[in-house]
Amino acid sequence: MTLLDTAPAPAAAPAGSVVRRDRLFPGDRAASYVLLVLLGLVTVLPLLYMLALSLQSDAEVFAGEPVLWPAEPQWDNFVRLFEAAPFGRFFLNSLIMAGAITIAHLVFDPLVGYVFAKFDFPGKRIAFVAVLSTLMVPFFVRMLPIYAIFSNLGWIDTYQGLIVPFLMDAYGIFLMRQFIQPLPDELIEAARVDGASELRIYLQIILPQCRPALAVLALLTFVFQWNEFLWPLIATSTTEMRTMPIGLTLFNQEYFTQWNLTAAGALILFVPTALFFVVTQKFLVEGISLSGLK
Repeated sequence: MTLLDTAPAPAAAPAGSVVRRDRLFPGDRAASYVLLVLLGLVTVLPLLYMLALSLQSDAEVFAGEPVLWPAEPQWDNFVRLFEAAPFGRFFLNSLIMAGAITIAHLVFDPLVGYVFAKFDFPGKRIAFVAVLSTLMVPFFVRMLPIYAIFSNLGWIDTYQGLIVPFLMDAYGIFLMRQFIQPLPDELIEAARVDGASELRIYLQIILPQCRPALAVLALLTFVFQWNEFLWPLIATSTTEMRTMPIGLTLFNQEYFTQWNLTAAGALILFVPTALFFVVTQKFLVEGISLSGLK
């Protein structure tokens, strides 16, 4: 018998004695919660104050003292806003522009990204570098020639003039290409062996795997285009074609003392992007849970 045979076995840990970090360092967990609450308040307080300002009466606005919440919320400020300026038309223009551009990105960007990720053709690298190089060209440089072309086509102050310059985006193509590239080529080859067409492979195999990337692309595109200011300001000249950010800016310049109505317009400008984020986040989580390859 050796010493190893006679050595006592290590004592088993008693039941329920699993060491947990939050029990050893409860202060760290509490500090994390306090920090998250403070950051949440810093983020939410400006929005809450904007809501309170939009519901204040003219007397409370002109009083010169900050009001955390109005004594009598004036919900008719939103009605007054739409009566003072055609914000319904502004909202519709922004919705058409941002919605059409988002749909176009969801159609074209993943298609081009799929070609760059899974197809081999002469000049592929050069074409991909050329697409990415457009990211280094500021829109201010391209703005004047685009305006000149659209002016000759008669597209100034039209919906096509607002939408066509942003139908595709190099960042969206790059995002989709990077997401599609790691997908196994065996799936595509198996589908081709079974006689599936390239369009069917793209629609039924590739796109279902790209739900998370499509959700991110839709969210980023819609938020950016909904808040776009410079091009709609240049490409439109009549009140009927102004978008929401432009209309709100012009209203603020004309009615600079009516901060309650301006805050109401800013709140209306914020709501669609917040709702779109909630909807997109739902599909993003669903896409992540369903897109795993087994």
